[in-house]
Amino acid sequence: MKTVVYQENGKIGMEERPVPKLQEESDALVKVTLTSICTSDLHIRNGAVPRAVPGTILGHEFIGIVEKTGTKVKNVCVGQRVAVNVETFCGECFFCKRGSVNNCQDKNGGWALGCRIDGGQAEYVRIPFADQALTPIPDEVTDEQALFTGDLLSTGYWAAKIGEIQKGDTVLVIGAGPAGLCTMMCAALYEPAIIAAADIEGERLDFAKRQRLAGKFYNPKEVSLEEEMKKLTEGRGADVVIEAAGTPESFQAAWQAARPGGIVVIEAMYEEEQILPLPEMYGKNLTFKTGGVDACNCEEILELIRKGRLKGECLITHRAGLEDAMRMYQIFEKKEDGVMKVALKP
Repeated sequence: MKTVVYQENGKIGMEERPVPKLQEESDALVKVTLTSICTSDLHIRNGAVPRAVPGTILGHEFIGIVEKTGTKVKNVCVGQRVAVNVETFCGECFFCKRGSVNNCQDKNGGWALGCRIDGGQAEYVRIPFADQALTPIPDEVTDEQALFTGDLLSTGYWAAKIGEIQKGDTVLVIGAGPAGLCTMMCAALYEPAIIAAADIEGERLDFAKRQRLAGKFYNPKEVSLEEEMKKLTEGRGADVVIEAAGTPESFQAAWQAARPGGIVVIEAMYEEEQILPLPEMYGKNLTFKTGGVDACNCEEILELIRKGRLKGECLITHRAGLEDAMRMYQIFEKKEDGVMKVALKP
């Protein structure tokens, strides 16, 4: 079968691999029907994910049809369309029982697919802990609508949730890439007074504006986010700031734009260390929330999609066959041709 493989630090490529087999009775074999490319795949290639294993098939953002199940799998059956969770989790350990599935204590727990074990940029994929990892897709939801359920929409849903957004809040999302856009969608579920989008690329701000995902739009190269947030809030600053850009500048802008006592959610993945300037921050009494997404709300997300309240499919700007993945990687990385997200069909 065709696959995209993390071959070594700095290198990915297409390879032929055998169709995987079940290894545990809690496994399922899924035939991939649609998969995507994530910025995290680029982080893996660039050596910014220390736990990533060379030789692993990439891909953690995909959907498919259940082809085979182990004897212990009870929640899904052969022939079902399913969304695949970005994280592998046992559902029984200390962290899983508290909803912190990203920290599952199983050896393959947390973000494993496409990082430490073979993922979904392939024709078939073995899914461990299938009862936790797979969520049936409602008949009314199309493949493209469901594609981002297990990762991108889960990330936005998690970031908005831990941001503790209240009705009437001012929310600033820094970064209008795919993660930031999904975060804006999910933030809207909490009925804030205003969602402000910030990005240094005007094309991405225009995309957010066309999709009506925010009410205010700012380019940090042209304005001070701190000052603009104060203008919106009688001098206070944003109630919640969600940082989805992942640069040193956006990291600093996030805490600066937040009001005293506000919440700053660090959603982005960074390729280098960041520093909190504690003397400058003293007295702002900020709450920082960070970490990998706890992607355990796929059923709720699919229901919101079914009801038309989340529309992640609007992010798909490019479609191609899996055999064309290397060209799509180049377009995605270089942000060419107005790309936002790519849907690959095996």
